[in-house]
Amino acid sequence: MTKISKALAVVICLLAGSAMAQVGNNDTLADPNLIEPEALAALPHMTESLAETVVDNRPYLTAQALDDVLAESLDRDQRNELYGSLFRQINLNNASEEEMLLIPGMNGRMAHEFEEYRPYTSLDQFRREIGKYVDDDELARFERYVFIPMNLNSASEDDFATIPGMTSRMVHEFEEYRPYSSMEQFRREIGKYVDEDEVARLESYVTLD
Repeated sequence: MTKISKALAVVICLLAGSAMAQVGNNDTLADPNLIEPEALAALPHMTESLAETVVDNRPYLTAQALDDVLAESLDRDQRNELYGSLFRQINLNNASEEEMLLIPGMNGRMAHEFEEYRPYTSLDQFRREIGKYVDDDELARFERYVFIPMNLNSASEDDFATIPGMTSRMVHEFEEYRPYSSMEQFRREIGKYVDEDEVARLESYVTLD
C-alpha cells in the first residue's frame, strides 16, 4: 500500500468513527454522574457542601434533574456559568424546550431548530441540520451538550463506547444479550453487573425504538 493510500485509509477510518458516535464529544465537559467530588467542588460556584449534595442525588437521568438540585443553591446566572464546565447531556429526541434552554448560549429560536429536525438518527444528521444556522465552532460547542439514544439491537460497539463511563467489558455485556425484546430484559441482564442506579444511567442512553 502506498503512503497516500495508507493516509487515505486512516482518514476514512477517522471519519467512520466520527459518524458512528451517538454521544457528543464531552472531553472538556464534566459529567455530573461520574466526576469525582473533589473535582466537582473545584468548579465555578461549587462548594464542598454543594458537591456532596450533587453526589448524593445521583444518578441524573436528565439535565433538568441536575438543574433542579443546583437551583436550590445557585441562581440562574451561576448555573449557566457552571454549565460551561459541567452538564448532563440532553437527549436530542425527547428533551423539552426548557431543558434545551439550560445549554449555555441557547435561545428560543435555536431550541426550535433543535426540535424541528426530530427524530435524529445520527450526530451527522444533527451536524448537517444545525450547521445551517451556526458556524463550525458553535456547532461543535452545541454537540458537547447532546446525545442521540442508540438502539440496543443495532448499535455498533463503537456507538456503545461513546456512552460516558462505558468500559469495554460493559460494551461486551450490552452485545452479549442481543436481541433484546424489552427494556425490562435489558435491566435484568445488565443488572447482573451494576447496581440499579447505574442501570438507570446506562438505560437513559439507549432505546429499542
